[in-house]
Order: sequence, then C-alpha cells, then structure tokens
Amino acid sequence: MAQAFVADRVVTPQGIRRVALLLEDGPADDAGGVIRAICEVGDLPENTDLVDFGARALLPGLVDTHVHINEPGRTTWEGFATATRAAAAGGYTTLVDMPLNCLPETTTVAALEEKRTAAAGQCVIDWAAWGGAVADNQADLLPLARAGVPGYKCFLIYPGCDGFTMIDREQLERALPAIAESGLPLLVHAELAGPIDAACETLRDADWRKFSTYLASRPDEAELDAIRLMIHLCRQYGVRIHIVHLATAQALNLLNAARSQGLPITAEACPHHLHFAAEDIADGATLLKCTPPIRSRSNREALWQGLRDGSINFIATDHSPCPPEMKRLDEGRFDLAWGGIASLSVALSVVWTDAAERGFGLGDIARWMSAAPVALAGFGNRIGTLEAGRDASFVVFDPEAQFVVTPDKLHYRHPISPYMGETLSGVVEATYLRGKPVYRAGEIIAGARGRELRLC
Repeated sequence: MAQAFVADRVVTPQGIRRVALLLEDGPADDAGGVIRAICEVGDLPENTDLVDFGARALLPGLVDTHVHINEPGRTTWEGFATATRAAAAGGYTTLVDMPLNCLPETTTVAALEEKRTAAAGQCVIDWAAWGGAVADNQADLLPLARAGVPGYKCFLIYPGCDGFTMIDREQLERALPAIAESGLPLLVHAELAGPIDAACETLRDADWRKFSTYLASRPDEAELDAIRLMIHLCRQYGVRIHIVHLATAQALNLLNAARSQGLPITAEACPHHLHFAAEDIADGATLLKCTPPIRSRSNREALWQGLRDGSINFIATDHSPCPPEMKRLDEGRFDLAWGGIASLSVALSVVWTDAAERGFGLGDIARWMSAAPVALAGFGNRIGTLEAGRDASFVVFDPEAQFVVTPDKLHYRHPISPYMGETLSGVVEATYLRGKPVYRAGEIIAGARGRELRLC
C-alpha cells in the first residue's frame, strides 16, 4: 500500500501549500523512504495510507553542518547517541560532525574509521564527518576525500584542544593544492591571533567576570584579518571557502565584494549570535561564552540583514557541549570557561522566534537550515528539500505554538543552556527520517535508524 503525508503548509521549493508527500512503495529503509511525488490529495492512488497533519507545517529535515559530537574519546561531553537524540527532538535529520573534539581527531583515514566504529548502531538520525586540515597532515587530505568526507575544517588560531593543531599561512598554502584537487570545501574558523594577543596584553589586570572584558579580548579585527587572508587564498588557489560562525557584521562587505568577483566563498551565522546581544549579558554568565563572541545589538541586527540580502548563506548551530563544570559557573570567569553553546534541541525555535519577529517566513527557515547547508556538504541529490527523488525526511512543526525552555526539552547529554527559561515560538511535534518517525510528542522513538552519508 502506498503511503502519503499531507499538511496545510508543506514547504517545497515551489512554495508553501496543502499538498501530499507520496512515498515510493516498499520498506522505509529502502525505496519506501523516498518521495515519489508531491501531489494534490485528490490525485493520490486509491487505498493510500494517508497521514494528515492538518494545520501544521512540514519542513524538510534540518541539516546542521557545524556540530561537535565529540565521540570517540570525549563521550562524557557528548556522543552519537545523545547528539542525534537531541537533534531529532529539534527537527534535524542530518548532522555533520566537526573533527577536533574527538580522540583521535579526524585528521587521518584511520581516525575516520574509528569514528565510524564509534557511531555504529547509535544514531537516531543521519550523520557525516568533516576531515581536519591541521599543521602537518597535508598528505592525509586526499585520502580523506577518497574515504568519503564532504570537506575539511581548519583553525587559524588555537582551537582549545591540543591535538587539533592550528594551521598557519605557510602550512595552509601547503594544504590548499590538495584541497583544490579534491574539489571539496574548506571550512575556516576565521580569527587570527595577532589582534587577540594585542587586545589581551591590554587586559592583563581586567575583571574577567565581565563579559565586556571577554568581548574586548576577541576584537572584530581578528575576524576581519582572517577573512581577508582567506579571500586572498581563495582567489589564488580557487578553493571553495566557507567561513563558520561569522560573528562580525563588519565582514559582510568583504564577503560580498569577493563574491562579486566570482570567488566561491560562503558564510554561516549561528543562533546565539542572532539571538543574544553583548549589552544584555550579565557578569559571570559564562554559559554565553563562545568564540567568536556574541557582539552588540547593532551587530546582531546587521547579521539578520546579511541573511535577508544573502550576504550570509545559512544558519548552523556550532553545537559545542561540555560537562557543566567546564563552564566555571561558580567562578564566572570568561577567560577560564569553555567556549561553546549547545542548542541542537531548540535551535529551530530560537531562529523561528527571532525570524518571525523580523518578517521572515517558513521558506526562509527551510533555505537557511536545510537546502543551503546541504549545498555546502554536497548531499543535495538526496536531502535538503521536499521534492520527488529526495528522502522523505521532514519536520512536523507548529509555528504558532510556544513553550518554555526547561531541562527536559534539551535531550543532549548535559542539559545546561543560556536559553533556559525563555519562551520560544515554534514547536517541533515530530521528526521523520525516510518516512518513519524518530521523534514524536516529546519522545524519541526507540531504534537507531541513522546512516552515515558519504560522498563516495
């Protein structure tokens, strides 16, 4: 029997309307998990098993290309089971894991295989893994591409973990020919140490419980200098460059000028940079420490304008969890606390709350949080949009409902959050992976149905 899903607001590339997702006949882990057609309800085959979600919206399954899963090696921070569980509760059906917080770091094929072993049988949703570009692994880059990674991640500054080394300009230029040959993107943590070291020198005696001290220690110039460098190298080597967690809106003109010259450079924003403002962060509120830092209200609004005009391509969470004690909540010192914000379970609602207030719609959400991230990772032939031939992976979303963020809503390993207690708009009622529910009515559906997505 054929199966179909219908709702009043199905978000497709052709618009938002009441239509049905008709699935291929067959078991859900085979052909049955693929959309056969998008059609009117009256055009469905006789005896179709129809699930009608009524006034709810159906969005394509969200895709997060910036997640720190941390397994193997630091599963006490987060792991495949908890990260994918939290993601399913937040409407995500695919995560792409960053290579630096696991042990071993994903900088060789052998390390990639260890990650695959660790993930086996644990994942509620699909996943993939970026490879790492570090100081001395230039010879490993093409083998990683042949092993199926969708691209590479590098840091131009110390990343906070000793085993994943930052890469300086000379080392980067040794790596770029191989990355160019692979055809894969290079994701860049775009801060340079010079402006940060100079700022910190003037802050030796400052009060590190104050967010203003931390903000002054990571000036806009650190991002701007790094982005100028990457634009230059993009032009020189023809490599696809992606700037992760862009925090300074001052870079938008640089990025737009580079793209106007035909350079393949993209950028993402994160929910926390789009939601919070430096002026509102209390002293000692280390749950809000991230790198680059949350900047001013005017900067936040300029980032939203960057999303509006396409200067910023999409939104990714930079889900970076840690054990609560690493946030140094008792001391409240921003220089000692771990820099990272976990948000997988609530990111869609955070973004929708803020986006709706600014006049954006569900089609914008689908583009920013599904189609455009998929274009970076290269899986666009299977996921990212609701249309024929794609996986039937989608989110049942109530844009009008509201909820208060409480620990039980978070689902990741350590339920701490700077969003705690906030009232957010938009509730994920269910998440479907290839036609089968993995999350529904506040509960994770038992079973590990997730697969690794590989480019080869």
